[in-house]
Amino acid sequence: MLYAHEVILNELAQGLRPVDEGVEWFQGLSEGDQRKVLHALVLFCGQARACEKDVPESIARSGIRPTHTPAVMLTKWRFGMEALPACELIKSFRLLVALFSIADTRRRTLHCASGCGHAWHNLPDPPRAAT
Repeated sequence: MLYAHEVILNELAQGLRPVDEGVEWFQGLSEGDQRKVLHALVLFCGQARACEKDVPESIARSGIRPTHTPAVMLTKWRFGMEALPACELIKSFRLLVALFSIADTRRRTLHCASGCGHAWHNLPDPPRAAT
């Protein structure tokens, strides 16, 4: 069984939920919960086998500048972003979601293309608000 935040992060990585919606969700969390989510994202990136060659594309997809602290850290393959000052947490979130998306897409393509039993790769489409 996946926790709610794990479902949201995987929906973001798989393109089932727009990144802007994910950022809005993340901003609504307490600072402590934001740091916990970033820690979970770091773990997910590792599980999805993110690698250093994914960094430039992650930075480009995230929309943050390569000179922002989280991007510089990732360029040096450092992941302690949950320890950054509060003003860097949203940038870190955007960057780690992008990295997770790249790595998870590769993993699904290479290892799960014929189907798999991973709960996080078999998510239902998220409900959409009525317009």
